[in-house]
Amino acid sequence: MHSPPVKYLILIEAAGAMQARLFDAQRRHVADLDSATEEIPGMLAGLRPTPGADPELWGSALKGHSEAECREAQVYTLPV
Repeated sequence: MHSPPVKYLILIEAAGAMQARLFDAQRRHVADLDSATEEIPGMLAGLRPTPGADPELWGSALKGHSEAECREAQVYTLPV
């Protein structure tokens, strides 16, 4: 079974470290990566983030993150 393509990448702090969280178009969690991995810059090349993860859009997907972490997050929409 194939997983749906990744549509969003969110850079967000988690326990003091930056994490790259990957989500599909329905904002379902797909995977987490350390934001320092070499794949991340390639995925984000040429893209501009939306600052902050809007709680109305991302509240349940980012459950467990603080309000401050969500406010400081960078949301990237990836070309699919």
